[in-house]
Amino acid sequence: MAAFLVNCCDGKYKITLLFFRLVVSTGSTTTSIAVVEPVETTFFLEVIMAERIITGFHAIEEKVLKAKDSGKAEGMRIVYSKPGPRVKKILAAAKEAGIPCSQSDDKSLNGMVQGLPETSRDHRGIVLCLSGEQAKTRNLVEFNEWLSAAGAKSEDERQVVVVLDSVTDPHNVGAIIRSCDQFGASLVVVPERRGAKDVENNEVIARSSAGSSAWVPVAVVSNLVRTVQQLKESGFWVYGADAGGSTLQDVQFANRTVIVMGSEGTGIARLLEEQCDQIVSIPTCGKIDSLNVSVAAGVLLYENYRQSLKK
Repeated sequence: MAAFLVNCCDGKYKITLLFFRLVVSTGSTTTSIAVVEPVETTFFLEVIMAERIITGFHAIEEKVLKAKDSGKAEGMRIVYSKPGPRVKKILAAAKEAGIPCSQSDDKSLNGMVQGLPETSRDHRGIVLCLSGEQAKTRNLVEFNEWLSAAGAKSEDERQVVVVLDSVTDPHNVGAIIRSCDQFGASLVVVPERRGAKDVENNEVIARSSAGSSAWVPVAVVSNLVRTVQQLKESGFWVYGADAGGSTLQDVQFANRTVIVMGSEGTGIARLLEEQCDQIVSIPTCGKIDSLNVSVAAGVLLYENYRQSLKK
């Protein structure tokens, strides 16, 4: 028989195994068990935390610049192979930020990105490694807390929330988050189900967003319909993107705006569409009757931002 005890000591785990030898005596009517002095064996196991690997010039550069501005570079390191012009620019910024950089070869970098999704393995000669607190995503917010803070702001202050219904392609989610950053959206809301998986640590999203997924606030909710209802109760006007609605140039966005984007295949779910105050359509002239969802979101966000400049 064995038991074990675990204690943390100086970043290592001390594991003690106690082996007990049992002596069993069987009489005519009784059975007795004697426990002999345990034998103790101790060893140390050092736990190495896995690093988060970031690829893509935009994503790496944005994180390096953010570290430079904040002065927080601990837990970050860069490994590169070929110092081309773009890589040299990133290395210069990393040096200013105090991020250690080491040169290796493409074979080593290929091994480092092996565990990433296939679309994120094109390292282009440079990867950013994050560990400890740096590996944690800080853009996730709790929706009710965000809404409480938003409700306390002036009604004249522009606030834009983008709700993604059944947008499952991480490339689209990343591109939408990038547009949210460029046009000043306040929050992106995604569902626990029927959405892109693991939004906070999805390397495809990080790359497609050009790194902006590191700071655009994202809330993951269990019920989109209820979430939109709460936004409406807080004074937000809800616009759903779909065919057959008001033409975009005729729409005047409210200061507190929610833009609901549905999937390219099925559009916005019926119950969610019923919560929309207005359906908005983007006029086009091509032979294909619809836009990619990330492109459509970008157009709507731009128009919303353009209108805000005139106020």
